[in-house]
Amino acid sequence: MRVLTYLLAAMLTLVPLATSTGLSAQPLQRGPSNITAELVAESPSPAPGSTIDLAFAMRPAPGWHGYWQNPGDAGLGMSLSWSLPSGVSAAELRYPVPETLIIAGLMNYVYEGAYAPLVTLTLDRGLAPGTRLPISVKADWLACTDEICVPESATLTTSLTVGEGAVSKADRTRFDGWRQRLPAPLGSQARYQIDGKAIRIAIPYPAAGAVDDPYFFPSTDLGVSYRAPQAFFRDGDRLIVETEASGSLSGPLEGVLRIGEHLGLELVAEPGGVPPGGTRIDATPAAAPSGDMLALLAAALGGALLGGLLLNIMPCVFPILSLKAISLAKAGGDERAARRDALAYTAGIVLVCVTLGGLLLALRAGGEQIGWAFQLQDPRIIVALLLLVTAIAFNLAGLFEFSSLSAGSGLAARGGASGSFWTGALAAFVATPCTAPFMAAAMGSALILPVPAALLVFAGLGLGLALPFLAIGFIPALRRRLPRPGAWMATFRRIMAVPMFLTALALVWLLGQQTGNTGVLWGLAAAMGLALLLWWLGARQAGGRSGWLAMVPALASVIAAIALLPTDGALSARESSADATLPTQPFSEAKLTELRAAGTPVFAYFTADWCITCKANEAAAIQRNATAAAFKQAGVVVLEGDWTRRDAEISRYLEAQGRSGVPLYVWYKPGSDPVILPQVLTVDTLTDLVG
Repeated sequence: MRVLTYLLAAMLTLVPLATSTGLSAQPLQRGPSNITAELVAESPSPAPGSTIDLAFAMRPAPGWHGYWQNPGDAGLGMSLSWSLPSGVSAAELRYPVPETLIIAGLMNYVYEGAYAPLVTLTLDRGLAPGTRLPISVKADWLACTDEICVPESATLTTSLTVGEGAVSKADRTRFDGWRQRLPAPLGSQARYQIDGKAIRIAIPYPAAGAVDDPYFFPSTDLGVSYRAPQAFFRDGDRLIVETEASGSLSGPLEGVLRIGEHLGLELVAEPGGVPPGGTRIDATPAAAPSGDMLALLAAALGGALLGGLLLNIMPCVFPILSLKAISLAKAGGDERAARRDALAYTAGIVLVCVTLGGLLLALRAGGEQIGWAFQLQDPRIIVALLLLVTAIAFNLAGLFEFSSLSAGSGLAARGGASGSFWTGALAAFVATPCTAPFMAAAMGSALILPVPAALLVFAGLGLGLALPFLAIGFIPALRRRLPRPGAWMATFRRIMAVPMFLTALALVWLLGQQTGNTGVLWGLAAAMGLALLLWWLGARQAGGRSGWLAMVPALASVIAAIALLPTDGALSARESSADATLPTQPFSEAKLTELRAAGTPVFAYFTADWCITCKANEAAAIQRNATAAAFKQAGVVVLEGDWTRRDAEISRYLEAQGRSGVPLYVWYKPGSDPVILPQVLTVDTLTDLVG
């Protein structure tokens, strides 16, 4: 009925135009399209036996909109008629999460900005490399404003050539941005119950999971009244939707639950008991009481402060804190210098945390699927850190002297505050791979808060990291407990070079995990070249000559090493192969859904080679004989999400769990809701899951 309504409106709009011009025999669509369409392939050379995504890149003109697969009370979705070569098949169209639009009391499910439905093509294994695959599809859609609608049509074509399946970085980024807007499969069974004219839908959803402007878009027709208001309730690990039923629904109810801007979950609800109850939440953020936002901000800020404070005892940060220990010992009883040192150190930490947080938010707003510690997923950043840590290590060892690298040497001198500032900046930068207790939930909350509030949370993380030294700088009683300056400091400084050299070794290993042997050789060669130049600098300083002459080639070599680093090396083989103590499979949402549908218990864990906490948990709890034996006996399948290099699918999953970084451990028991495990694991924690 709604299709006929809109087609009739379109005809009534166009008939006067046709009559007045004497062109009534012409097609309905005239002139430029109000919604332009382009058929885009993710790879021009898909491999035999592989799948490839095609996107219908739709761009409505200002004031116009297109429609979701179920348009609501009125409208029309896209229809396709394919012309495909032999050996190629097309799956169903997948739509991004839509928006709501009310016109004259009718609820419409629309796209008012650019959008891109995706479809997957499957190639037969028998296709020979070099085979040309002409793809053609006739697409029909409806373009509307608030007043008129125009049926539009286009025959879209592209040509593929069977090859190796290479995907350019630009195309991968573009398609990841489009895939980000597709609803993710819920993976759990929802239920619904109809009482008279009311319908209640119970959707499994973690109590700690963020929900912003929720709305349920039914894809099953004649089950839910489109124009009726929707109320949402929290009931433990369930989200309950209450609205008005429509028609005589008796079978499954399919749809998409919106949980944030362009974020949604695809679900299927079966008939079942859904008792009323729960805590009411508002669907529209603007209507939510300001106290709720303040409470979320307060909780996130408190978690960030505690998480930052606990980062001081994490192994990621200790080598950098050793630099600060030296500067504190040098400060001695100079109260003014100690306070200046503490404030400069705090400023460096907070500035870096806010800068990284702002960059993270900006990249995510641009469609990038990244999370906290994203900078360590770039091998060039690893090389930069390797060279910086190498310089600091040799400085502490006494090879050369350079005040801006000596963590604030000579605090009474003019450069003391500068040294403390850069020490704090380095500490914050290196600390990001670690996720301390309380910190994961805080970082996840920051990603759904308004930008000013989110930046405040990132600043709170930096303040928490700086708190111990800030307290020492401003509380004389704490400073009096520190050792007095003396000759021991020279020995202590050289001892502190050891953890810095160990940090350099860890960075070399991480570089190898990301780029292979080529990257390792490149990093070691750059570090060796820098060390030779620093040795020359030290020799000139020992002779009383200026060191700036040596610094020019040193800085040039650093820049060249970072800019020319080969970044296309393959990741080295991980321990998570079939030969590991606990065999694992690579994580994918499709695999997780398949295993859960089969009733298989699943332990999913997300790690990265630069995450010290992750590696500690793997060694102490996951890759242990007792854990492997217990999981094997219970038939548990282990899925490992490796986030060492940027992975859009893992980033989307982490975000859906309210996290922005690793580690993350999730237990899926058949017939039960997912359980997020603690960030510090023991063997007993894991074996008790199947006990």
